[in-house]
Amino acid sequence: MKSILQNAKTIAIVGLSPDQSKPSHKVAKYMQEKGYKIYPIYPKFDTILDEKVYRNLSDIKDEIDIVVMFRKGEFADVLVDEVIEKGAKTFWLQLDITNENAKEKALKNGLNFIQDKCIMIEHMRYFN
Repeated sequence: MKSILQNAKTIAIVGLSPDQSKPSHKVAKYMQEKGYKIYPIYPKFDTILDEKVYRNLSDIKDEIDIVVMFRKGEFADVLVDEVIEKGAKTFWLQLDITNENAKEKALKNGLNFIQDKCIMIEHMRYFN
């Protein structure tokens, strides 16, 4: 995890809420403050944390290093295909989110796969 975080520069955050009290917002803000370029993916809103909001991963033209998911675990079955197609290096399911099918598919396709871990907590552990 340390090398994944060390080498990444861009993070797409699926399910990034505009609500400042939500974990996805707090995590995104923290990662942004630590120098990562974040790409919010959310069905509504045009900007979150002063970043353009995208409706889905394929709308992002830039290269993405990590895709972080703040959605129910079963959504990873769909999202893993988009992550593979996008060419991201890592698919990260946040704390309390798991999906073994997505894990198997991600690993078969050469992705790093992390589940049931908070990217912010892991970053703090390694770099604070």
